[in-house]
Amino acid sequence: MAFSIDYREDARFDVAWHEVTGAVGDSATVLPVVVAVAMLTDLSLPVMLLWFGAMQVVWGLYYGMPVSIEPMKALAALVVAGAVSTGELVVAGLLLGVVLLALGWTRTLETVERYVGTVVVRGVQFGVALVLFETGLGLAGGDLRLAALAVGVAVALTVGGYRSVSALAVFAVGGVVALLSSGMPTPALPSPDAMLTLPAADLTVRSVEATLAQLAMTVGNAALATSVLLGDYFDGDVSADQLSTSMGAMNLLAVPLGGFPMCHGSGGVAGKYAFGARTPGANVVLGVGYALVAVLTVGLVAAYPTSVLGVILALVAVQLGRTGLGEADSTLPVVAIGVLGVLTNLGVAFVVGVVGYHALGER
Repeated sequence: MAFSIDYREDARFDVAWHEVTGAVGDSATVLPVVVAVAMLTDLSLPVMLLWFGAMQVVWGLYYGMPVSIEPMKALAALVVAGAVSTGELVVAGLLLGVVLLALGWTRTLETVERYVGTVVVRGVQFGVALVLFETGLGLAGGDLRLAALAVGVAVALTVGGYRSVSALAVFAVGGVVALLSSGMPTPALPSPDAMLTLPAADLTVRSVEATLAQLAMTVGNAALATSVLLGDYFDGDVSADQLSTSMGAMNLLAVPLGGFPMCHGSGGVAGKYAFGARTPGANVVLGVGYALVAVLTVGLVAAYPTSVLGVILALVAVQLGRTGLGEADSTLPVVAIGVLGVLTNLGVAFVVGVVGYHALGER
């Protein structure tokens, strides 16, 4: 059974099963990454999930189509790997909010993208994948039997043609293991203190480097590529500068109140479309779903097996790395920038990549 709700002259959302399945396409990396951040930092999982849920609903209804809301993966990789502290993450999120808002308001994003170059964006993306993969392997070694089970599930799904949901399926396996070891969690609302306590901020060189690394990915993937996909899939007329403005606004609102830095993303849009989403109904479903997870099952986090989490991070890394290499015109510079990011840091790789891009005259 399905029905539509017209909430303004030019927009509606469907309440239908295909919107429910479409919501899955944008959660495959969000839940695993956010749970990893909650387990390895002092950020609150319920608070982060509530912000993700709220932004799904707000921007889905605002744009009138199933836009994606995802964690900023470069920042996630750095904070999960321990290369950036929580305070530095907060500063990076706020800096990105200011920069993205300014770029959107001044309509200069496409100019910035031309200056950075696609090869640099893909190189940083590949570097993020390598950082995540390295971290995932380290965590997976904690319990090799559970890690082997998780890998087996992922391989079976991949062979069966369901690679896109392999990370989410392994995440569910870890949830079952946590449930069996800890029992049914007691539903609990996030405390007011957790919702309103301002996280500590720490302005350092590393926070600026993390900002640069994330900016490279955000410009190319979260704004420009997403704008193109919204037009291709939903006949949407949403510019990269509009997406930049909304990303800046939501981070300036959420990050000071415990939210993880968020962005739009072409991968999430493609995932929603592939699983059936055609209206912002998928965003409403997903927003409600995140809120329910925050209230009903957040108690499972303490019991979640880190070895399974490591396999999930490795799977996310492989998917991210495949995208970075698959959409690059030239593989060698992408790999070089990515490896440099692991050997030094992603901020240095970003700067060196931009300099090399212009020095070699690659347009």
